[in-house]
Amino acid sequence: MFFISALTGDGVPELKAHLAGLMPDGPWHYPEDQVSDASERLLACEITREQLYNQLRDELPYDSAVRPESYTQRKDGSVEIRQQIVVSRDSQKAIVLGKRGARIKAIGEAARKELSEILGQTVHLFLHVKVEEGWDETARDLYEDMGLDWVK
Repeated sequence: MFFISALTGDGVPELKAHLAGLMPDGPWHYPEDQVSDASERLLACEITREQLYNQLRDELPYDSAVRPESYTQRKDGSVEIRQQIVVSRDSQKAIVLGKRGARIKAIGEAARKELSEILGQTVHLFLHVKVEEGWDETARDLYEDMGLDWVK
């Protein structure tokens, strides 16, 4: 039995240690320094999506997505990433853009900084917002394009 406080986190380290001790040892399926089996292109979309939700919280319904458009390695060693933020309504587009583009700029800066740290190279991130009513009805295609299985 473990006594845990959601407020202070007391007891959580003990529970984690216990659960880790129950796990059997097994072979590494990926190199030890590889943090994910996702492609860099997909990882970039997820980081941008995370920033979208972190910065907009309840202002933007969760019916939005980030689509990859291009991922190009430049000769100077940097990477150029172009992404599309897809929303369902014009009012959502205005929220994502923010006053004079301030919100999308902040989202892009935060995502670019995190991507640069993870990828270990300079990142040029270009974001634009697209309104596509009913995009979630064709979400299967979006997720399959990114190499993910669609489960509803």
